[in-house]
Amino acid sequence: MSKLFGTMPDGAPVELYTIRNDNGMSADVITLGCRIVRLMVPDRAGALGNVVLGHDTVEEYLGDYLGTAVGRYANRIGRARFALDGKEYALSKNDGENTLHGGPGGFSQQIWKVEQAGGDSISFSYSSKDGEEGYPGNLSVFVSYQITPDNALKITYRAKTDAPTPVNLTNHSFFNLTGDHSQTILSHRLQLHADGITEVEDDLIPTGKILPVAGTPYDFTQPKEIGRDMFADDHMLQLCGGYDHNFVLQGEGFRRIGQVAEQESGRVMEVYTDLPGVQLYTANKMSGKGLGGVPHGNHCAFCLETQYFPDSPNHPEFPFHFLQPGEDWESVTVYQFKTC
Repeated sequence: MSKLFGTMPDGAPVELYTIRNDNGMSADVITLGCRIVRLMVPDRAGALGNVVLGHDTVEEYLGDYLGTAVGRYANRIGRARFALDGKEYALSKNDGENTLHGGPGGFSQQIWKVEQAGGDSISFSYSSKDGEEGYPGNLSVFVSYQITPDNALKITYRAKTDAPTPVNLTNHSFFNLTGDHSQTILSHRLQLHADGITEVEDDLIPTGKILPVAGTPYDFTQPKEIGRDMFADDHMLQLCGGYDHNFVLQGEGFRRIGQVAEQESGRVMEVYTDLPGVQLYTANKMSGKGLGGVPHGNHCAFCLETQYFPDSPNHPEFPFHFLQPGEDWESVTVYQFKTC
């Protein structure tokens, strides 16, 4: 069952669907970017609260990434170009001289088709045409969301192509576990199973070097408050106004890569993925209003975007390969909610 959320500038409808489990945990999702608008999760007393940032209108979602599926390539590609099989491809620029999150017309700005909806799950598809935003190959993309019986949000991504192309899909939900988006997330306690970060230039494009986190503000190998070292005398932290970094995760395959805990509500979010990296972003430059007109201030949320490393198409030393015809690309990310 769906309802009209709003309309695009060209008049195309944007529909909203709700999925839920038997515990009352639920998600509202819209067809624009297959975005998660609202995610209702119980606190330690059993009271439901919305733990993701969202907007009330379609217009507010145009040009931003709240809750969206990101692609064809999440994060940045340097100089908005890459070489593949001896040919250079020029991409659309939307981050200075670079391309970010698939470009200005990336997956976040497209209307997705609902393939199945009902009960605790919904699945979407999108056909990205050859040459869209400069990427080669016709890419068929599928994203499904499930609210599991044990209060997890499970996201499954799949893709197929008819020509070699880079693929890096993620979800860009902005989390605040208090449920009160007027509060900051500086006191949320984060742990990440990551020994390094990708070193970057001032435009946030990787140099190719992996820097160890030990003894630095980027060390979350033991739980600590997100804000504890955020304002340290560190060039990249000061340049970004907080964290906006790709962490190099330990291990391989589907595994638990970290967790975030919020003491007041008792909510805990564990993160699982099969990908090699995760981007920690602490909403450093926020503006506008969220659901119900609540202002979005700096550091009112955090993102943990599971991904391949930024600019991997230009770094053969990074763990990445171009999707080939005949291959099935699949990845699973789980945000597991508990209480403490």
